[in-house]
Amino acid sequence: MSDPSDPAGEEQVPEVSFATSPAEYRHWRLDVDGEVATLTLDVDETAGIVPGYELKMNSYDLGVDIELYDATQRLRFEHPGVRAVVVTSAKDKNFCAGANIRMLAQSSHPWKVNFCKFTNETRNGIEDATENSNQTWIAAVNGTAAGGGYELALACEQILLIDDNSSAVSLPEVPLLGVLPGTGGLTRVTDKRKVRKDRADVFATRAEGIRGKQAVEWKLVDETIPKRVWAETVAERAKAAAAASSRPTDAQGVALPPLEPTVTADGITYRHVKAEFERGRGLVEITVSGPDGGVPESLERVHELGEAFWPLAMTRELDDLILRLRSNELELGTWVIRTRGEVEDALAFERLIAEHSGDDWLVNEIRHYFKRVLKRLDVTSRSLIALIEPGSCSAGALLELALACDRQYMLDGTLDEDDSEQGDEAQIMLSASNFGTFPMGNGLSRLASRFWGDADHVTKLRQETDRRIEAREALELGLVTDAPDDIDWEDEIRIMLEERASLSPDALTGMEANHRFVGPETMETRIFGRLTAWQNWIFVRPNASGPEGALRRYGTGRKAEFDRKRV
Repeated sequence: MSDPSDPAGEEQVPEVSFATSPAEYRHWRLDVDGEVATLTLDVDETAGIVPGYELKMNSYDLGVDIELYDATQRLRFEHPGVRAVVVTSAKDKNFCAGANIRMLAQSSHPWKVNFCKFTNETRNGIEDATENSNQTWIAAVNGTAAGGGYELALACEQILLIDDNSSAVSLPEVPLLGVLPGTGGLTRVTDKRKVRKDRADVFATRAEGIRGKQAVEWKLVDETIPKRVWAETVAERAKAAAAASSRPTDAQGVALPPLEPTVTADGITYRHVKAEFERGRGLVEITVSGPDGGVPESLERVHELGEAFWPLAMTRELDDLILRLRSNELELGTWVIRTRGEVEDALAFERLIAEHSGDDWLVNEIRHYFKRVLKRLDVTSRSLIALIEPGSCSAGALLELALACDRQYMLDGTLDEDDSEQGDEAQIMLSASNFGTFPMGNGLSRLASRFWGDADHVTKLRQETDRRIEAREALELGLVTDAPDDIDWEDEIRIMLEERASLSPDALTGMEANHRFVGPETMETRIFGRLTAWQNWIFVRPNASGPEGALRRYGTGRKAEFDRKRV
């Protein structure tokens, strides 16, 4: 791979693959012992995802977090019997030093942004595992946790800190690096740990951090444990968390084999998801196909199918595609999203998911996985355009893909090449899943976000579920942005896409992020909307990334030179 540094703003970030497995891990060790799994961070200093830095002091880069994300997925799908996960370190007196500073200093702006975004999503997934899978994550902080290392602990439900007179927790980014704790640290300290805001201010500006009883008193950790009883006490806490879980004790897990898509210069093709690149127009056309077979006749059959079960297979493919496009195809700024398939087939699978998500661990995991992938789409800084045409499968859960887009266009009529009868016009169908099964980061359904401030209209839409809605009516109900007829369709879509491509990508990113999240602010929207926006801005300021900035001068023995003007 090439160097991600890009001082001239011209180089592309290196090609990134998100495929890995425990046998390939360079930085983590995953051990499963009955109801308790242990994830041990033991970073290989020489195995950075790109050359140019050493991952000293258990610091991490994107490669370390790709392995962590893979582990979180496998723990939920391959190890249903795991009820508690302990995250700890193999390094003496060093839990994790956070994101590698040399990596951040040499990286291009897009690389830093994508790295922070993916890391945030992985931390959110850890919290989702505790909340929705009854798989409690416990941080066993057996050494100093600084910056992103403490942020990893913050994502866990419990934080245990070794009491050895030296180990501390800290968020030193502001005083040492001139940036922010970029993966939710500021927000989780106040919103999740409920640390008083004046104490949070002191903590975030004290580079050496806080340890021992004060860390407990300030709610930065839950408990300090003497070194002499560390191992047995951590084991007791994990055992207690496991005992309180409702996860099955005798279930067979589902293996997650490599996806192995076909990747060319012109696109990426999986079994159910396909992406075609149009580089001259700066866009990618994404097609998600519905199921190509009948719904399994029983839950037993669902488990037999495992990763080949369409909702899981499709979700894995879409997840991988989003990650690949975000990291590797920066100039494909517009994503045109379509679905293909039979509405009734897709809804049959959806009914199976709805019927059993409360009593079957695998079905529950699939539902929450699709929710997380939709959230990944929500925070993707690309223009998302949904096209609904004859043959589309925009119903229920797959309709959420369209609702996640910035605009939705639905063809009123048929196209000549479709050779379709009038009854085969484009249709959409609402289902119960569109009203809260897959909430956004703001806690609302996408329909509630779309019609924010008009709860009566959302109530009216509930009465329209389970019936086919054609273009004119969909437009009247506010479910699509426009419904051009067959005469104007091609020209309208072409002109719209050309206009989009002519606008500033930076302005579009800011506009889209503001429009997508309406209504209440949550910890999640603060992390992605407020904290990330400020961090992205700070990253390009000379006080952080300039030649005399704190990121560039860290470790050189020379103090950063700050422009003192407040902006």
